[in-house]
Parts: sequence; structure tokens; C-alpha cells
Amino acid sequence: MKKIFVPLKRVPDWQLKVKPSADGLTIDQTNLKWIINTFDEIAVEEAIRIRDKGVGFTEVVLCMIGPKEGSEQLRSALAMGADRAIHIITDEDIDSSQATKILAHIVKRDNYDLVIIGKQAIDSDSGQTAQRLSVRLAYQQASFASKIDVDGESLTVVREVDGGLETLKLKLPAVVSTDLRLNEPRLRSLPGIVAAKKKPVEEIPMSDIPDVGSKKVKVRKLSVPPSRPAGQKVSSVSELISKLKEEKLIG
Repeated sequence: MKKIFVPLKRVPDWQLKVKPSADGLTIDQTNLKWIINTFDEIAVEEAIRIRDKGVGFTEVVLCMIGPKEGSEQLRSALAMGADRAIHIITDEDIDSSQATKILAHIVKRDNYDLVIIGKQAIDSDSGQTAQRLSVRLAYQQASFASKIDVDGESLTVVREVDGGLETLKLKLPAVVSTDLRLNEPRLRSLPGIVAAKKKPVEEIPMSDIPDVGSKKVKVRKLSVPPSRPAGQKVSSVSELISKLKEEKLIG
């Protein structure tokens, strides 16, 4: 029977203001709240919906790469209805290249038929892990999916492009990345939260994963965006036009 693999990333809560650390190379994690990456939560929801449709998929397996503390976000995703999870334990900050190698190793080890992953992480915003993973696995791929339909060994994926919508037909195995319009993730129920505590989580030290390699992305400095100057009020259209000419915003 077929299995769905859903990678997750632990990210800072987007509703909070973050600030650079003292060395300016990362963010200050003091009292920082962590959540599941928004697009990855959508991927979990879609994987569960596909499994529950009875179209041949019987298991949804989550995978997180991150510190031991990430188990909280992993259990939260399990409470949505996923079956089990894999936690690659590391305190290192990894980039998309390393993440792709780790995820590909797990997919090949366990022979997953479908990978559903968020199109980007809301912290690094690179938006390249799904594409890199499909190449490394030699799987067909569709990015920015707003609708997924399963028909036997094929997928029909509607994706958003600059000119509107594009419909792709893929053969399994495949990698699909999720867009915001794909679904609305469910709320965790009390029975789901209780059940999640008993679901199996396989913990693997990152040192056990071969050929992870070194980071290709180096952060040189993080800084807070400069404050925007205050706006100006004008009393008439003519005054507005004069101001715009003064600032050389119009001819």
C-alpha cells in the first residue's frame, strides 16, 4: 500500500517580532515561540485528506529536521491525524541543500510514493527544497499546488502561475509543493492531541545520515529593516502634485 511523506520545519511564530542576536548572525531566541511552518501545515492537512479518501494511500508519515525541542511541533502535527513521525535530531542550522540530502535519504530508505511539502519556509523563504528534492529523487514534481486529485497511479495538480492556472498530470512517485489556497488546516481535537502522545516517533541523530555535506549558504549579517519616514498630509490635489514634483516622483 502507498505512503505519503510530509517534511516539516519548525519556524518562529510569524505573529511575533524577531530581532537579530548580539552577533548579528542569527535571531535572538530568548522567549521565542515556535510553530509549524505555515505551508507545511497545509501539506499535512492535504496528506491526511488524500489518505482518508480511500484512493490507495494508507499512511501519512511526518519528518522534521531540528533540535529535540521540535518534538512539540511534531506532536502538534501528529494531532491533526498523521500516523507516525521521524525526527532527525540536530542543533545545527541547515540550509536547503543539506535538508534535501537528508530528506532524500529517508524517502529512499522507506520507499514513499508521494511527497507533499510546503512551497517555502516562512523564515528563510528560499522556496527551493521541493524542487531540489524532486531532482535528487528523480521524481516528477508540481510546485505551488492549489488542488490535488489522485487517480490510481497518477496525480492531477492545478498550480498557480503568472498567467492564471496550469493543470499538470503526474505519475507516481512524485513531489508536490503546497500553496496557501490548497486547503484550510483543521483544528486539533482533544482526542487527536491525546492520541498524538502515543504515536511512534523515530529519532535519528543527523550524524547517522550519510553525505549531508556542508552548508552552501552563509549568513553574513542580519539587521532590522530601517524605519519608514512619516507621511505628509496635504490640503489639496494641487499641493499634492507640487510635493510630488519637489520629490521628483513625477515630471
